[in-house]
Amino acid sequence: MSRGDIPQRFFAARGRGTLGQGGSFIEAWFPQPVEVDAETAQSEGTGTWVTGRLDRLDRPGPSPRRIDDAGRDLRERTGAGLPEGFECSLLCLIDTAAAPASVEDAYLRLHLLSLRLARPHEVCLDGMFTLMPMLCWTSAGPVEPNRLEALRSQVRSRGEWLRVWSVDRFPPMTDYVVPPGVRIADTARVRLGAHLGEGTTVMHEGFINFNAGTLGTAMIEGRISAGVVVGEDSDLGGGASTMGTLSGGNDVVISVGRRCLLGANSGLGIPLGDGCTVEAGLYLTAAAKVEVLDDSGALLRTVKAAELAGADNLLYIRNSLTGAIQARPNRRVIDLNPEIHINE
Repeated sequence: MSRGDIPQRFFAARGRGTLGQGGSFIEAWFPQPVEVDAETAQSEGTGTWVTGRLDRLDRPGPSPRRIDDAGRDLRERTGAGLPEGFECSLLCLIDTAAAPASVEDAYLRLHLLSLRLARPHEVCLDGMFTLMPMLCWTSAGPVEPNRLEALRSQVRSRGEWLRVWSVDRFPPMTDYVVPPGVRIADTARVRLGAHLGEGTTVMHEGFINFNAGTLGTAMIEGRISAGVVVGEDSDLGGGASTMGTLSGGNDVVISVGRRCLLGANSGLGIPLGDGCTVEAGLYLTAAAKVEVLDDSGALLRTVKAAELAGADNLLYIRNSLTGAIQARPNRRVIDLNPEIHINE
C-alpha cells in the first residue's frame, strides 16, 4: 500500500509523555486512542496539547494548551523549569494519511498498530526515523544515552540496580501495549508498532518489527521484518527470515498468505499466496531461477521467482540431485495445533 492509498482516518488520545533535554518529548504512552470524525478533526486541528502535569488520566485536567514543535517551548509555557524525565499528561490528534509531525505523533501511530486499531501499511510512517530519538530503555524508564550514567549513579545511590534492556529508537511493545489473546516468549523481540492478531504465538527466537505482524492465529519462530504481514493460520519455522524494506534496496513488500509454512532456516524474498510451503533451508529470492513442475513432476517452464509472487498453493523445494529450485502444486494442508494458540 503506497502513501496515496493510506485511508485518511483521525485518532485522538490522552496519554503521558516524558520530557528529554530541551523540553521535547522523547516518548509517549496512549492507552486508549479513539477514532474521531473528520469534521471534529478539522475544527480542532491535528497536533499536541499539554493538559497538565502528572494529571491522572481518569480525571479532567485543565483546558488543553496547544504546543508547537513537539513541546519545544513547554518549560516557558508551563511557567516552570521542568527537569528531564518530567512527565506531562497530553492530548494528541493525528491524521493517519499524513506523515508524523512529532515524537508523540509517531508514538500514537505505533500504538494504533499494536492495539489493532489499524493494520500494517494503513498508517503513514514517512520520516518517522528522523523523529524517533535513540534511547536507553532501562528498569527506571527511558533515558537519553548521554544521561544514562547520571541515572545509573542516582539509582545506585539508593542501593538499587539499573538494568539497561536495549539502546534503540523503538521500545518493546509490551512496555506500552499487551494485546489480548497473544503469547510472547521473549518480549524484547517484539517492537512497539508490531501488529499481533489474536491467537498469535511468538516463540523465543521469533521477532516482529514495527508496521509488520500477523492477521490472526499464527506460529512465529522466525523473523517478521518491517512491512511484512503474515496471514492467518501460517507458521514461520525456527530461524525463518523475511526480507524487509528498511535497508538493502528491497522495494517489494513481502507478505505471507493464509495457511503457509516457512520451514526452519528458510528465507523469503517474494510475496507468498495462500497455501504455500517453502522447504527448510531454502532462501527464495526474487531473482532465483525456479523450475515450475506439474503434478507428475514434468517441467513446464523456468522463471524467476518474482514471476510467481502471490501465487497460491505452491511447494518450493530444492532438488537434492540437481540443486535446482522447484515449484510444484502443494497438496499438503497446514494445520496449526489449536491448543497451542488458545492464549487466555
